[in-house]
Amino acid sequence: MSFIKTIGITKRYDNGEPPALEDVNLEIKKGEIFCIMGHSGAGKTTLLRILALLEKPDSGEYYFDGVKVSWNDNLRKHITMVFQIPVMFNTTVFKNIAYGLKIRGYSKEEIKKKVEEVLELVRLQGYENRRAKYLSGGEKQRVAIARAIVLEPKLLLMDEPTANLDPTNSAIIEEIVKEIVKEKETTILFSTHNLFQAKRLAHRVAHIYKGKIIEIGKTKEVFERPKNELTKRFINGELF
Repeated sequence: MSFIKTIGITKRYDNGEPPALEDVNLEIKKGEIFCIMGHSGAGKTTLLRILALLEKPDSGEYYFDGVKVSWNDNLRKHITMVFQIPVMFNTTVFKNIAYGLKIRGYSKEEIKKKVEEVLELVRLQGYENRRAKYLSGGEKQRVAIARAIVLEPKLLLMDEPTANLDPTNSAIIEEIVKEIVKEKETTILFSTHNLFQAKRLAHRVAHIYKGKIIEIGKTKEVFERPKNELTKRFINGELF
């Protein structure tokens, strides 16, 4: 059984434009790293926001671990999303990461232990008392990842997680993603237009074009033997 499954997901905005998403059908396995790749404006962020239960589609069905999503239930506690540009609370790194645990009623001892564990995972040991707003872009993104995974979600969604970051921080975040799946048994779905990152990280990929999924498959097969001509052009850098 698929961990994540969508059937005919369609989303329109009242702007006279074509649908942001049209008849999207996806199946994602538990514990895999899955990539939605496509050019800017293809519908990647809209799809992630729907899967994060932040937006509701106009039509279609969404199943989470075998349960049909109704958009008004408590499945949100099992899903977290890291955005392309993270927003930091105006306080310390520790309090940023601890916030979700605090509102869920964890004890101070539990919070301290969990925050220390994720700080080590994201390579930010010793940053506990730093002001989060004054960190570098890459450090802020790692705090955002820590803030998400400290809640131990079943599904972690990441929207262009290394866009505009330097190569060093990008490499660190890619290693963190691999470790999250290995250590936390979390399913990760990320979007990117960075083909090299998709090849390095994803077990499987889907190419989205103008709101439609036009190809899905194992990463190596899609990159080496794309079946769709548009996917072939995208991989070859001919489609923008």
